[in-house]
Amino acid sequence: MAQAFKVASSTSPYADLPPICTALFEAKANKGLTFDQIGKAVGADEMWVASMFYGQAKLDPEQLEKLAEILDLPAANLKAEVGSHWWPSRAAVCEVPPRDPVLYRLFEGVLVYGQPIKALIHEKFGDGIMSMIDCKILVGKKPDPKGDRVVLTFDGKFLPYAKW
Repeated sequence: MAQAFKVASSTSPYADLPPICTALFEAKANKGLTFDQIGKAVGADEMWVASMFYGQAKLDPEQLEKLAEILDLPAANLKAEVGSHWWPSRAAVCEVPPRDPVLYRLFEGVLVYGQPIKALIHEKFGDGIMSMIDCKILVGKKPDPKGDRVVLTFDGKFLPYAKW
């Protein structure tokens, strides 16, 4: 396929992503749009749209058309890069442990509170896991006199382990 998108320099924060992802981020920045605005325009949650920009989620053809229109990208080129033939990579897009402070703190949260979270899930639901396939993740902002607080919500389906 012909490369229709500009690839950012190796100093870009998106340099390790596929060229299409870089093009999406550049177009988003040029338009001054948020993931929430894009999500509402294409009919998807802001987290799903952000995941798509990192190559970790997929939009349907109608949503890709809308995305191309919103970002002023050629729809044919966008579909050629991330259309029906393309499948997302949902693996980590960073090293483990991550060096980025935000990602490291999330990683640290799982390291510090992972076992207690697991214990509480088992107490409340039984032996099983929280699905990340059937999961909604919300990022909220809560005002606080000591400084605004980040509210992360993982709303995942419980999947009990099978017994045989």
